Amino acid sequence: MIRATVSLAGARLPTSRPFSSSAPALAKNRIYPARIRNEDELQTLILMSASSRVPLITFWMTTWSPECDQVAPILRELIETDRVGEDKGGVSLVEVESDSPDLGGISGIAQRYLINSIPTLLAFDRSEAQVETKVTSLNEMKSRAFLTRWIENEAARHGQGGGGGTFGGLFGR
Repeated sequence: MIRATVSLAGARLPTSRPFSSSAPALAKNRIYPARIRNEDELQTLILMSASSRVPLITFWMTTWSPECDQVAPILRELIETDRVGEDKGGVSLVEVESDSPDLGGISGIAQRYLINSIPTLLAFDRSEAQVETKVTSLNEMKSRAFLTRWIENEAARHGQGGGGGTFGGLFGR
């Protein structure tokens, strides 16, 4: 309990305010229902992810790709139904429609985040793209075991970074 004294017009009144030091509840996984179709929407989610310290998993897809239609339900099931990563701090998932004209197509914002194949999984932590852990292999994306490990690894970051897009981290090897 915190004790303080408040002074009102010369009179001193004792006050106290209880507080709790209990551990915060673990974040729940979240799937954003609307696909990202413009850069402002993506930047908003990246900033929300950074402020909540919950990694944002972006699934870069196109409207015409049958491979994306195969991977998306697996991702949703692992994150929403199986709750993979919740015990490590949780994750958020959003689909990014990379063929949207408002994102500049494949040569637009996708190029900024080094998205060079569709589909691609890219996590953001602390507003930083985790380019060293991005997934471009369709076989890996179809593997529930691989995706479970990958999601848990990304969820464990919760604000710690570690696979980011710093110049030295990307090209310093």
